[in-house]
Amino acid sequence: MIKVENITHIYEKGLPDEAVALDDVSFTIEDGSFTGIIGHTGSGKSTLLQHLNGLLKPDSGHIFVGGTDITDKKTDMLAIRRKVGLVFQYPEYQLFEETVASDVAFGPKNLGLTDEEVRLRVEEALHLVGLDIAEFGDKSPFELSGGQKRRVAIAGVVAMRPEVLILDEPTAGLDPQTHRDILDMISEIHRKQRNITILVSHNMNDVANLCDHVLVINKGKLVMDGTPEEVFAKADELSEMGLSAPPAAEFLRSLKKRGVNIENIPLSAEAAAEEIIKALSRG
Repeated sequence: MIKVENITHIYEKGLPDEAVALDDVSFTIEDGSFTGIIGHTGSGKSTLLQHLNGLLKPDSGHIFVGGTDITDKKTDMLAIRRKVGLVFQYPEYQLFEETVASDVAFGPKNLGLTDEEVRLRVEEALHLVGLDIAEFGDKSPFELSGGQKRRVAIAGVVAMRPEVLILDEPTAGLDPQTHRDILDMISEIHRKQRNITILVSHNMNDVANLCDHVLVINKGKLVMDGTPEEVFAKADELSEMGLSAPPAAEFLRSLKKRGVNIENIPLSAEAAAEEIIKALSRG
């Protein structure tokens, strides 16, 4: 479980350019949760992510990961970063080894594992991201497509078997089919490893379809914390922050405003289609 208590982070503290990036933020993420974090650009999302694995320290407040206070100076941060895997935006830019297998093996090797355990983890991680080690293991990462490079980069984090997997815009810059493939892959990793998965995305449809818990950050403050249904029901409040509900829900709301007898506002396209059929039958 992750517990964040009243954290505040200030950039350039005491200087003319001082900026409050996080302002008294508190929340809990339960074990096994798939949590989405949404917010307008500059809201503080990326700053928050970097606190969750200790890359940044708050000016005040505490963060507990599995009961360990990672804001305590005595905490072994190397051990925490083995538990909390962070996949930055465009992670393929961080590939550097000569082969796919050696790139994925980099993290496990640094854990001091045996060669056999490293080999097993590399094979497992590549399998989880949909790449066959026999086909891709000896290839240079730089010969791969953009989507394949992204998978290799994610595999390098998955091979560490983190208890928390954090992904910052993991589908940024990808074509629609690769976008869907990467999300299916992330969902499968979560299902098989039963870790906490934290997804930052500007795509509300992805958040609604994948997550069971949503946090909304606005101007450094946590302004909403609930299920996707609870959060996206507050369409007017989200709109004031420059955010929106998933497209299917937005479409149903527009129909309702035009007098169509819509009773429920589901989040998925499939459920929205069923609601429209019901509305038509009601006349």
